[in-house]
Amino acid sequence: MKKFFALLLTGALALGAAGCGSKTDKAADAEKPETTGAEAVTLKIGASPTPHAEILEAAKEELAAKGINLEIVEFTDYVQPNLALDTGDLDANYFQHAPYLDSFNEEHGTKLVSLGAVHYEPMGIYSKSIKDLAELPDGAKVGIPADGTNGGRALLLLEANGLIKLDPNAGTSATKLDIKENPKNIEIVEMEAAQLPLSIGDLSIAVINGNYAMQNGLKTEDALAIEAADSLAATTYANIIAVRAGDETRPELVTLLEVLNSQTISDYIKNTYGGAVAPTA
Repeated sequence: MKKFFALLLTGALALGAAGCGSKTDKAADAEKPETTGAEAVTLKIGASPTPHAEILEAAKEELAAKGINLEIVEFTDYVQPNLALDTGDLDANYFQHAPYLDSFNEEHGTKLVSLGAVHYEPMGIYSKSIKDLAELPDGAKVGIPADGTNGGRALLLLEANGLIKLDPNAGTSATKLDIKENPKNIEIVEMEAAQLPLSIGDLSIAVINGNYAMQNGLKTEDALAIEAADSLAATTYANIIAVRAGDETRPELVTLLEVLNSQTISDYIKNTYGGAVAPTA
C-alpha cells in the first residue's frame, strides 16, 4: 500500500512539473518575435557608392527583420557589377537604368533583367569655368559619358538647353553622328562616366550622372542645367535592381524590391538627397 501511494505521489509531482514547464514555455514563447522558422538568407548586392549603397544600407534593418542579411559590394564603374552578376558572384546589383542594361546585354551577351525601379537621378551640366551656359565659348570642349545610353541622354540634355540640334528620330540612342546643328561648334569629348567629375577642370562643361556628381561633391544647385522631371530621361532612366534572368521570382529578391519601394526608404531618399535623387514609388 505504501508503495502504491508513493507511486501516486511521484506521478502527481511529475504532472505538476510538466504543467509548470508548459506554462513557462508558453510565456517565453509569447515574448519571442514571430519568425517564419526559416534561417536568415544573405543577399550579395553590387552597388555604386552613392546613392545606391547608401540606400541599401538604409534598408538593412527592415530587411533583417524579414530574415534577409544584406552584403553590399561597392563598385566605381558601370561594367564590373554586371559581369559579377552574370557570373553568379552577386545575387543582384543596383546602379543602372534599364536602357543601359539592355545595351550591356546586347554588347556582352549577358541575360540580365530588371526586377523593378527604385529611384531616379537627374543628370546635370556642370562647369568649373563658367556660371551660365550663355557664356559657353565657341569650340568649347563638352564632356559626356562614353557609353551609348548615358551618352544619348547627355546629348538630349544639351539639346534641351539649345546647344545642339539632334536628328528627331535619334531619341535616347542619339550619338555624335546625330547632331544636325552645332551653332557654337562645340567639341563633344566622350569618356568613362566616372571620370567626368575628375576631368571637369579640363572641360568647359561636363554632363554628369547624378550619382557621380554627388560622389564628387557636386550638388544639384551647382548645375548649370538639370533634366526636367517630365523629360524623356525622367521617364526612361529610373535606376533599377538587376538580376539574372530566371531569378525574378526568388522570394528574397522580391522582398528586397518591396523594402526598397517602401515608405520608409522613400522618406529616406527624399530627406537625404534634397532632390538630387527621387524615389519612383
